[in-house]
Amino acid sequence: MFIFLCGALLLLAFKPGVFCEDKFEYAIREFTVPLDHFSFLSNASFNIRYLYNDSYADKTNPESPIFFYTGNEGDIEWFAQNTGFMWELAAQLRAVVIFAEHRYYGKSMPFGSDTFNTSKPDHLAYFTVEQTLEDYALLITYLRSGRERPVVAFGGSYGGMLAAWFRMKYPHIVNGALAASAPILQFPGLTPCDIFDKITTSVYETAYNANCSANIGKSWKAFETLAANDAGKKQLGDIFRLGYLCQSRNDQLSL
Repeated sequence: MFIFLCGALLLLAFKPGVFCEDKFEYAIREFTVPLDHFSFLSNASFNIRYLYNDSYADKTNPESPIFFYTGNEGDIEWFAQNTGFMWELAAQLRAVVIFAEHRYYGKSMPFGSDTFNTSKPDHLAYFTVEQTLEDYALLITYLRSGRERPVVAFGGSYGGMLAAWFRMKYPHIVNGALAASAPILQFPGLTPCDIFDKITTSVYETAYNANCSANIGKSWKAFETLAANDAGKKQLGDIFRLGYLCQSRNDQLSL
């Protein structure tokens, strides 16, 4: 079953013209998790949200696959409406779709409105990757209800890192992970954190000539000089069709 699922995922990833609805539908549910999975000092708990859709699944198949989105830094409904690829695959492979909200984001607040109270820094003690992955492991175990259902984790950027780590740490729960743009090794001591900038610079040097990246570097000074007065700001706005003046330093850098 899982081998077939992996092959279908690869084929569909490169198959054009497979689309679902523009507006994706789901039930919004809650799941109770321990505040601290790794201590016996407290029995405190709270609810995380998850989005549930089984409309594509084969109700007669007790082993229908689960596509599980490892929620990252934001409201989970935003990710659900902007991850069309996952919905497309679910429609083709008759999978249950789950989007789990990351603790401390959206409405999954361990301490409610008091979660980010700056006078209570101890509230942030449970804001870790390890705690979050354990939330997801418990949720999947609950959703499986004792059945051997294949689970594929999905995520992008930080969510992709979570998906990859989820597969690594819980291989008995997650059969595979699709981790998009996931810099799982980009940490000090493993990979230089400025490596992307260096690679991008080298691309301009090799694709055109050695002077290309140097000239681009010189342009930053030109931007700063031009944006030093209102006339220059307007000129930049006209050239790049920004529709607004470059009022701040951040506006200049965003160019």
